[in-house]
Amino acid sequence: MTPIKELIDQFQKLPSVGPKTARRFVYFLIHKNDGRYLNNFENALREVKEKIGICKKCFNIAEGELCSICNDQERDHQTICIVEEALDILPIEESLGFNGVYHVLGGAVNPTMDENTLQDLHIKELVDRIKVATLKEIIIAFNHSTEGEATALYIIKLLSPLKIKISRLGRGLPTGGDIEYADPETLKGAFAGRRTV
Repeated sequence: MTPIKELIDQFQKLPSVGPKTARRFVYFLIHKNDGRYLNNFENALREVKEKIGICKKCFNIAEGELCSICNDQERDHQTICIVEEALDILPIEESLGFNGVYHVLGGAVNPTMDENTLQDLHIKELVDRIKVATLKEIIIAFNHSTEGEATALYIIKLLSPLKIKISRLGRGLPTGGDIEYADPETLKGAFAGRRTV
């Protein structure tokens, strides 16, 4: 049973997957072991491993050096929306309320973080990117949580000397709500109601 246990352990490493869910996944795959389903699953994983990476400019998911958003010349490259995770980009895009580009921090500032952990976030790259760009506005789009608020305050303090307009999403998002789960209309309202900080 070692291969089964190993696969269960691997599934458990995924976010929000506990032992029971991991076992269900594995037993589902075993029962679907007609060759075709497992081959498709294996091929999809291999494709992701071989073809998908991280955008060198904004740290979004990319198929190549730059993501499709950074490559799109029709977008407003003078407006950057800073998000915690790449997962936050999809609902914002679905809202059709934003046509700029993004910068993915790769997490949020935790008040208990030490300096080394803080350096794991793409904050230095954000500052470097802003210094060489001509920008109209930076929009902070973080989750309304303790960590999101701490991150917003840190970024505002860091970027204020650069004399660029900084705004935050309006409070269409409930406190404690994640951008990832917000509906398009709520996000559209949050972008329309953003305020300068």
